[in-house]
Amino acid sequence: MKKLSVIILGLLLASGAAFAETTQFTPLNFSDSTSVNSASKAAAITTDTDGNVLLDPSQVTGGVKMQNAILQIDNAQVEMRNKLLEYRTDYAKIDNQYETTKADRKLAKKKIKQAEKKIKNLEKVKKNIRKNFEQKNNI
Repeated sequence: MKKLSVIILGLLLASGAAFAETTQFTPLNFSDSTSVNSASKAAAITTDTDGNVLLDPSQVTGGVKMQNAILQIDNAQVEMRNKLLEYRTDYAKIDNQYETTKADRKLAKKKIKQAEKKIKNLEKVKKNIRKNFEQKNNI
C-alpha cells in the first residue's frame, strides 16, 4: 500500500508540470530541426469517428507510459473504492450489532429493575405477614 501511494505521488508530481501550464502543451523531445512540415503534421494527426482530433501516442511525450500510469492510477482508485464499499458494509454490520446489543442491554436492565422491584414487594409482603401473625399470636 505504501509503494502504491509513493508511485501515485511520483506520477502526480511528474504529470503536474504538464497540467500546470495554461498555454498549449509542447513536447520535450525536440528534434534538431525547429520547423515541422505540414505533411508530417497531417500524418501524425488522425480523426476518430466522432470527428475529434487524436494525436499519435508516439508524438505525445511519454504517451504510452503516461497512459499506462493513468490506467494504473484508475485501477488503484477502483480498488480503493471497492475497499471503501467493503469497509462501509462492515461498519453497517458492526453498527447493527451495536444497536441490537444496546437494545438488548436496555431490555435486560429493565428486567433487572422489574425483578428487584418484585423482590422488594415480596419482602414488604412477607414483613407485613409476620407483623400480622405476631399481632394475632399476642392477642
